[in-house]
Amino acid sequence: MDQLREIVGLVGRVLGPEVVGSYLHGSAVLGGLKPASDLDVLVITRRPLNDQERRQLLDGLFPLSGSRNQARPVELTVVVQSEVRPWRYPPICDFHYGEWLRQDFEVGGPPQPAPMPDLALLVATVLAGDHPLTGAPPAQVLDPVPHADLVRATMAGIPGLRQNLDDDTRNVLLTFARVWTTLATGEIRSKDAAADWALARLPAEHRPVLRHAKELYLNRRYSEESWSDELRARVRPHVDHVLAEISRQPCE
Repeated sequence: MDQLREIVGLVGRVLGPEVVGSYLHGSAVLGGLKPASDLDVLVITRRPLNDQERRQLLDGLFPLSGSRNQARPVELTVVVQSEVRPWRYPPICDFHYGEWLRQDFEVGGPPQPAPMPDLALLVATVLAGDHPLTGAPPAQVLDPVPHADLVRATMAGIPGLRQNLDDDTRNVLLTFARVWTTLATGEIRSKDAAADWALARLPAEHRPVLRHAKELYLNRRYSEESWSDELRARVRPHVDHVLAEISRQPCE
């Protein structure tokens, strides 16, 4: 894939021998890319980026990412190896670019280091997907994530998801299904596989909302997304039910 090669090439030009390895994750390794899927890449480095490298990486990502450039959105995460091996929670993310944050970066400059609980889920997905783009296999670079930290990271994301429910409905519903699935089974599944797992366990009145979110994920770009008034009215009752199920799951 040309876009993926360009991302790896950009990282190599900016960071050179400081890169321990780069790894594909997300939808690309969990069931395959869908119409609105990002290209998700984790980069492990030997040291933190300096200000010049942050600027170069950001400036290189702007033309590579997003529909305005007739390309898939890119989510690029850079982590210093010592933050994740030995494993600690929550690790510090050294650089995190997502297309949804583009305007913030255009105004405020490159992303800076910050704690990122979600790295627990990301690292677990990278280990499960085992798809190196450069460097050694991920199991030689990353430590496994304890289940308790997967739970902590999963629960930490719930308030933000609820806040984004109206603006990012399909993704929030599918992510809640994945949270429920992960806590119940210990496995991180693709969004559509998590939806299938949840649909088999939902009462009939709460299935249409998730079924529609799954159909959108599999077949529609965000610009093609639509919700009937009837389905929209069922969204919050569905979420309340799923969150109640999540709260019943063991925390260890």
